[in-house]
Amino acid sequence: MKKIILAALVTIFAIGNSQAQIALRSKHFNLEKTLAVQGYDVVTYFTENKAVKGDKQFAVGVEGVLYYFSSAATKALFLADYKKYEPQYGGWCAYAMGATNEKVEIDPKTFKILDGKLYLFYHSWVNNTLNKWNKDEASLKAKADKNWQTLFQ
Repeated sequence: MKKIILAALVTIFAIGNSQAQIALRSKHFNLEKTLAVQGYDVVTYFTENKAVKGDKQFAVGVEGVLYYFSSAATKALFLADYKKYEPQYGGWCAYAMGATNEKVEIDPKTFKILDGKLYLFYHSWVNNTLNKWNKDEASLKAKADKNWQTLFQ
């Protein structure tokens, strides 16, 4: 009887915890109606070193976040280890997260893979924040990591 009660409590805690995680991600991730990275395939940044637009026929929802993939193969890679492919800082501009602790939109074609993690950046005609990030990467990354941890609670 104690095992059944314990199992029920663990299940209730897990459900409550996952609902809280979904709400947190929905609140803080850079999403367009739950869609991440403006519909770009997060796996191709790693496998092809380029931004490739995903297709809704290869959609996957994970903890309140919707991702599109360009193929069944990239979708399968994501499903095998989605945390590996998700962008840092909820998909917001890495430079802005480190420099000003702000959630700033990104250009999905401006990115960097660093230590096996995906970082996205804002880019306009006059401002490419990836260039600024590269000039002071260690300091900006440390600040961005700290700022995101504080924000994502």
